[in-house]
Amino acid sequence: MTRIRFLSADGSREQMVDAPAGTRLLDLAQANGQPLEGTCEGAMACSTCHVLVTGAEAGKLPPPSDEEEDMLDFAVGASRASRLACQIRLTAEITTLDVRMPPGVVDMSRR
Repeated sequence: MTRIRFLSADGSREQMVDAPAGTRLLDLAQANGQPLEGTCEGAMACSTCHVLVTGAEAGKLPPPSDEEEDMLDFAVGASRASRLACQIRLTAEITTLDVRMPPGVVDMSRR
Protein backbone atom coordinates (compact mmCIF):
# COMPACT_ATOMS: atom_id res chain seq x y z
CA MET A 1 0.00 0.00 0.00
CA THR A 2 1.26 3.46 -0.89
CA ARG A 3 0.29 6.59 1.05
CA ILE A 4 -0.02 9.58 -1.27
CA ARG A 5 -0.06 13.11 0.09
CA PHE A 6 -1.75 15.34 -2.48
CA LEU A 7 -0.82 19.01 -2.04
CA SER A 8 -2.47 22.03 -3.62
CA ALA A 9 -0.30 24.21 -5.86
CA ASP A 10 0.25 26.76 -3.09
CA GLY A 11 0.70 24.08 -0.40
CA SER A 12 -2.23 25.34 1.67
CA ARG A 13 -4.31 22.15 1.35
CA GLU A 14 -3.36 18.51 1.59
CA GLN A 15 -5.17 15.21 1.30
CA MET A 16 -3.84 11.81 2.36
CA VAL A 17 -4.91 8.81 0.27
CA ASP A 18 -3.85 5.15 0.41
CA ALA A 19 -3.69 3.07 -2.76
CA PRO A 20 -2.62 -0.48 -3.64
CA ALA A 21 0.25 -1.36 -5.95
CA GLY A 22 -0.74 -1.18 -9.61
CA THR A 23 -2.90 1.92 -9.18
CA ARG A 24 -2.33 4.60 -11.82
CA LEU A 25 -1.65 7.95 -10.13
CA LEU A 26 -3.97 9.86 -12.51
CA ASP A 27 -6.90 7.56 -11.69
CA LEU A 28 -6.24 7.90 -7.96
CA ALA A 29 -6.03 11.69 -8.18
CA GLN A 30 -9.23 12.02 -10.18
CA ALA A 31 -11.13 9.63 -7.89
CA ASN A 32 -10.14 11.83 -4.96
CA GLY A 33 -11.15 15.18 -6.46
CA GLN A 34 -7.72 16.45 -7.45
CA PRO A 35 -7.72 19.01 -10.30
CA LEU A 36 -6.11 16.84 -12.99
CA GLU A 37 -7.93 16.72 -16.30
CA GLY A 38 -6.02 14.00 -18.15
CA THR A 39 -7.49 15.07 -21.48
CA CYS A 40 -5.67 12.49 -23.59
CA GLU A 41 -6.44 9.61 -21.19
CA GLY A 42 -2.83 8.54 -20.89
CA ALA A 43 -1.75 8.75 -24.52
CA MET A 44 0.89 11.40 -23.66
CA ALA A 45 -0.67 13.87 -26.10
CA CYS A 46 -1.21 16.60 -23.47
CA SER A 47 0.24 17.72 -20.15
CA THR A 48 -3.04 18.16 -18.26
CA CYS A 49 -2.03 15.52 -15.70
CA HIS A 50 1.31 17.18 -14.89
CA VAL A 51 2.25 16.88 -11.21
CA LEU A 52 5.34 17.51 -9.10
CA VAL A 53 6.40 14.31 -7.32
CA THR A 54 8.66 14.63 -4.29
CA GLY A 55 9.44 12.84 -1.06
CA ALA A 56 12.08 10.40 0.07
CA GLU A 57 10.78 7.61 -2.16
CA ALA A 58 10.24 9.62 -5.38
CA GLY A 59 13.55 8.22 -6.62
CA LYS A 60 12.04 4.71 -6.60
CA LEU A 61 9.82 5.64 -9.54
CA PRO A 62 11.04 4.53 -12.95
CA PRO A 63 12.50 7.46 -14.87
CA PRO A 64 10.24 9.22 -17.37
CA SER A 65 10.42 8.01 -20.96
CA ASP A 66 11.74 10.32 -23.67
CA GLU A 67 8.14 10.80 -24.86
CA GLU A 68 7.04 11.84 -21.36
CA GLU A 69 10.01 14.22 -21.06
CA ASP A 70 9.06 15.81 -24.39
CA MET A 71 5.46 16.39 -23.25
CA LEU A 72 6.66 17.86 -19.94
CA ASP A 73 8.40 20.59 -21.97
CA PHE A 74 4.89 22.05 -22.43
CA ALA A 75 3.84 21.81 -18.78
CA VAL A 76 3.35 24.96 -16.69
CA GLY A 77 5.88 25.19 -13.86
CA ALA A 78 7.82 22.11 -14.95
CA SER A 79 10.86 21.14 -12.88
CA ARG A 80 13.04 18.11 -12.20
CA ALA A 81 10.19 16.80 -10.02
CA SER A 82 7.67 16.97 -12.89
CA ARG A 83 5.89 13.84 -14.08
CA LEU A 84 2.72 12.97 -15.97
CA ALA A 85 0.39 11.26 -13.50
CA CYS A 86 -0.93 9.04 -16.30
CA GLN A 87 2.51 7.43 -16.59
CA ILE A 88 2.97 6.54 -12.91
CA ARG A 89 1.85 3.16 -11.60
CA LEU A 90 2.35 2.69 -7.89
CA THR A 91 4.50 -0.26 -6.83
CA ALA A 92 4.83 -2.22 -3.59
CA GLU A 93 8.32 -0.76 -3.12
CA ILE A 94 6.95 2.78 -2.79
CA THR A 95 5.27 3.40 0.56
CA THR A 96 4.93 7.21 0.44
CA LEU A 97 4.87 9.97 -2.18
CA ASP A 98 4.15 13.68 -2.09
CA VAL A 99 2.26 14.87 -5.17
CA ARG A 100 1.89 18.64 -5.64
CA MET A 101 -0.50 20.12 -8.16
CA PRO A 102 1.16 22.51 -10.64
CA PRO A 103 0.43 26.26 -10.69
CA GLY A 104 -1.46 25.97 -14.01
CA VAL A 105 -2.19 23.75 -17.01
CA VAL A 106 -1.64 24.01 -20.75
CA ASP A 107 -3.64 21.58 -22.89
CA MET A 108 -1.61 21.13 -26.07
CA SER A 109 -4.35 19.00 -27.63
CA ARG A 110 -6.59 22.08 -27.83
CA ARG A 111 -4.16 24.30 -29.72
